[in-house]
Amino acid sequence: MKHIIEGKFICLLFAAVVLTACNSEPEAEPEESETSEVTEEPDVDGENSEEEEDSAETTPENEEAESHKYEIVTEEEVFDESSIEALVNRQYLLSEDYVPDDLVRVEVPLIFPDHPEINQLRAPAAEALKEMFDSAEEEDIYLHARSGYRSYGTQEIQYGSFVETHGEEAASRFSAPPGASEHQTGLAMDVTSESVGYELLESFGETAEGGWVKNNAHVYGFIIRYHEGKEDITGYMYEPWHLRYVGKELAHDIKESGLTYEEYILESGIDIEENRAE
Repeated sequence: MKHIIEGKFICLLFAAVVLTACNSEPEAEPEESETSEVTEEPDVDGENSEEEEDSAETTPENEEAESHKYEIVTEEEVFDESSIEALVNRQYLLSEDYVPDDLVRVEVPLIFPDHPEINQLRAPAAEALKEMFDSAEEEDIYLHARSGYRSYGTQEIQYGSFVETHGEEAASRFSAPPGASEHQTGLAMDVTSESVGYELLESFGETAEGGWVKNNAHVYGFIIRYHEGKEDITGYMYEPWHLRYVGKELAHDIKESGLTYEEYILESGIDIEENRAE
């Protein structure tokens, strides 16, 4: 009887050792690599290829972001001049008589308080601008609005003045012909700060204020419309001060993509090339 009990005890002890040995190695793997869960899955195809390792780098969050990108903007909205998603450039012009019907005065610090037209934005953009300025001020970042809505007629006068002073080729790099300006949409605002003398300068992008705008504008529905090094795509020189309101969801997606608005629209599958000037 004693031998039987001892035999059972030895068998149980042996089984416990085997189970411990089998379970110890998988428990240690997650500490070595974040992709361990993928490599532990059965090899259905009987292959342990590099493709499995590459796929392990795509997290559920990344997959969700990739599937979400470029699906927000629609062709109908892009080509509707009254839409907050409207594409406006030298190829896609606003009509001469287009005036947004929801313009309001922005309630933020102004550079030219006595010029009522340029201190307006469409209501949702004005609300978002105030929210952004207030948030910036809480972080000791002080922004000022310099130029918002400009009518077709105002843009015509301004562009003509620049052409007369600088010549058409030079003027076209930093100013838009009438109908081609985002300012006419009531969705664009030029912002500045004391650090650049309240002017519109490329160096604004290197200031604390410019850095804050670059990193946070999308949170409030704005994008920096004219990127550095993308003049051949947007048609305009780098303008870190020019903010365009497109709504929070779209602004976030564009920011995450790192693309200009033209590039983003193309990636969404909307053909905007056929009318692009040669």
